[in-house]
Amino acid sequence: MTTSLIRWVRFALRNTLRNRRRSLATVTLTALGSAAILIGGGFALYTYESLQQAAARDTGHLIVATKDFFDREEDTPMQFGIEHFDTLRDTLLTHREARYVLPRLHFSGLISNGDKSVVMIGSGVDPQAEFSVRGPFLQLKAGKLLNEDSAKGPDVLIGAELAKSLKAGPGSALTLLGSTTAGALNAIDVKVRGVVSSGVPDIDKRLVLTSLATAQGLLATDKVSSVGVYLADMAQTATMRARLAPQIAPLTMRSWEEEAFFYKAVRGLYDRIFGGLGLVIGLIVVGVVAGAMAMAIVERTREIGTLRAMGTSPWQLVRAFAIEGAALGAAGGLLGALVAGGVTVALMFAGLQMPPPPGRSVGYPLFITFSPELALITLAAVSVLAMISAAVVARIAVKKPIVEALGHV
Repeated sequence: MTTSLIRWVRFALRNTLRNRRRSLATVTLTALGSAAILIGGGFALYTYESLQQAAARDTGHLIVATKDFFDREEDTPMQFGIEHFDTLRDTLLTHREARYVLPRLHFSGLISNGDKSVVMIGSGVDPQAEFSVRGPFLQLKAGKLLNEDSAKGPDVLIGAELAKSLKAGPGSALTLLGSTTAGALNAIDVKVRGVVSSGVPDIDKRLVLTSLATAQGLLATDKVSSVGVYLADMAQTATMRARLAPQIAPLTMRSWEEEAFFYKAVRGLYDRIFGGLGLVIGLIVVGVVAGAMAMAIVERTREIGTLRAMGTSPWQLVRAFAIEGAALGAAGGLLGALVAGGVTVALMFAGLQMPPPPGRSVGYPLFITFSPELALITLAAVSVLAMISAAVVARIAVKKPIVEALGHV
């Protein structure tokens, strides 16, 4: 049984070389389709990874807060804040997977240069570690970042669009106005230490970053809004959430993905786009292989009749043609994977930039992620599609009567 199958496989593979031009055209078109799937899918994967990193670096892989902080709107500032942050931080840092535990205090109010006041959305952060975890997703445009001495100033970072609106830059004196936890109006004079950009103009119009101590002084509180837990590996998020949740009760913990609304919206859109692209390319592969096999079968009608007359069963012939189709599809899939891999490497050195997407002010490098899993799935899919299409065409041909097949011209 095994020897017979090997013989038929050899027979099918040799037949693919009988018309090299047609086989080469089939393999080339299949390779282009496979490469298109892998390059498009790789671009989507790179986009997903970038958005994941941006979301996780902004909030932390895990976000700790009170349940009401996630579910309700505050009536007064810090109504649902966290007390005794130092104790919570010490508890979380007992786990070696937790690299950073950073407090965040969210506040809003007005920022003024004396002549003009603008609505701000501010955050009090840990100046020693905040900008290390944010990395390239917060760009310094002018001046310097906050440091451990910023609470003594006090200093602030402001968004690039806000700086334009207030005509402010590094060294400018501004005033923060906000409501305390008791409902009273409070003001603090600050100095601009630097101008930054998040890459989103609408955010940069309101963005104010200052030290946690300065923000707590403005709101007259010792609470923090939430705590971001940064892990050594994003893949540990679910495991660490299950491990840490019992230790922080009655506080609540959520993952970065639950808070990443923009990431989920973009992923849903890309899944539909590239899913449709894959379907179209799959249909093209089926059409190309079916057309090539149909032409080959028509030219070999007398051969089919001769084999039938010698006792070859229709099933054996269909199997041989199916193996031919699978071989052509596999060759095209492998070649497409090599092309996609070459494009991936070339883009690493090309330095190409994508234009800014809607709602953003900066572009991003054009890279794609080569996924071995996606390559294997694509290779298997085009091979199976090619095999099925070849088998369907062959099944129609082998039903022709033997005498009629022998007399075919």
